[in-house]
Amino acid sequence: MRINRAWLGAALLMLPTFVVAVDTTALLLALPQLSADLGATGVQQLWISDGYGFLVAGLVITMGTFADRIGRRRLLIIGAAAFAVLSVVAAFATDPLLLIVARALLGVAGATLAPSTLALLTGMFHDERERGRAIAIWAACQFTGGALGPVLAGFLLQHFWWGSVFLAAVPAMALLVLAGPVLLPEFRSDRAGRLDPASVGLSLAAVLLTVYGVKQLSVEGARAVPVAALVVGAAVGTLFVRRQLRLETPLLDLRLLRNRQFTAVLVALVGAGIAMAGTGLLVTQYLQSVLGFSPVASAALFAPMGLGVAVGTMAAPALARWTGRTTAIAGGMAGSALGSLLLVGVGGTGSLPLVMAGIAVLALGTGPLFALGTGLVVGAVPPERAGSAASMSETGNYLGGSLGFALLGVVAAVVYRSRMGGTSDSLADAVAAGRHLPAGQGAELLHTAREAFTAGLHVTAVVAALVFTGLAVLVLAMRPAAPAALPGYEATRS
Repeated sequence: MRINRAWLGAALLMLPTFVVAVDTTALLLALPQLSADLGATGVQQLWISDGYGFLVAGLVITMGTFADRIGRRRLLIIGAAAFAVLSVVAAFATDPLLLIVARALLGVAGATLAPSTLALLTGMFHDERERGRAIAIWAACQFTGGALGPVLAGFLLQHFWWGSVFLAAVPAMALLVLAGPVLLPEFRSDRAGRLDPASVGLSLAAVLLTVYGVKQLSVEGARAVPVAALVVGAAVGTLFVRRQLRLETPLLDLRLLRNRQFTAVLVALVGAGIAMAGTGLLVTQYLQSVLGFSPVASAALFAPMGLGVAVGTMAAPALARWTGRTTAIAGGMAGSALGSLLLVGVGGTGSLPLVMAGIAVLALGTGPLFALGTGLVVGAVPPERAGSAASMSETGNYLGGSLGFALLGVVAAVVYRSRMGGTSDSLADAVAAGRHLPAGQGAELLHTAREAFTAGLHVTAVVAALVFTGLAVLVLAMRPAAPAALPGYEATRS
């Protein structure tokens, strides 16, 4: 009976995991329609689409420690209720500013959900094999949600208005609020440490300043304000690190980074998130703007990425028992590099099968990292710090995904502009300009712009392949010589 209740609780925890991930990417297809309806500028569109993910990344460490202290179930239910209300506000927003604020607050609510789900899940299963299977399913829900966000958005946009993309989260959150107190155990620890307001402020400022600098560079080029934001963000980040090293109970326990494999997994989570999200962004745009598929058709054609993640994460525990955890993660990264390279061959009207194969192989290879790596991170600390450890894993995931949209988007934009000789900033601009030209000139401009965008996809794919290859080497190089407890955690589970 206890096992059945545990799995029912685990199934309930998959709902917020899936929904939070979906909200990170669902606006990729809805953004053009809502921007037209609300009259959002280019910068406002960036904040509408990415502000949510960056605030999740900026606050998830704080919320992980907070969950350990006030109770993981309590914080999860509070966050779910707030998420449902804010989703309704976002759905019926009447201007860009209100939507930006709603999305930012949704990011705060999302940050309360992410570490609590994983920490609760870890504590609900005492058998190592069952715990590994549960974490693999959790990882499949999280990353499949991110990949399938555009698919869900495409279906909803076909039948409803853009606000339906936000309303889709409400039933799942309502169910969590109602069933959570019945199915989920509570866990809190007085030894989790007090929440340090100064650390919270420093961590959030460092992330947001860095995000602002990256975003503004992507739309403005190398100007003084975004460069200054990056410099100040780095300085604030340095102060944050120094403070954590001095505190007895830090917000972010940097002692964990003394473990070589722990550090390698965190770096890999960020790097894989960058490569996967950036490539996904370019592929969804390629399907629509170059191959000419509708948003709904593009969403369906993008589904192999979600399916690849699901298969990879679910197969990871069995693969680890056969090859070993480190070899499974590194081998998966090598497979993802191969999938990225398949996209380099994309070009012309017959390239759709290669696109679908590329994103499927790329996603499949990330499965062992997301499933096994996440389990390694959370299993590296005692139960009273599981929320804090889960927040470190979640920070890597969300920060990597959000940076992927910004950084690889910049790479593709630079390639596009250079191929267009500075005459066009984006493929959308070229399409709009072509409507005002004679038929022959408009067709020529559109052909050139599509080739330039395809070149940007090729370069992005090469960058992703290099990132995945580097991560495979890193994971193998930092393989531990022998099992060892983390410094300061002698009682830690192995």
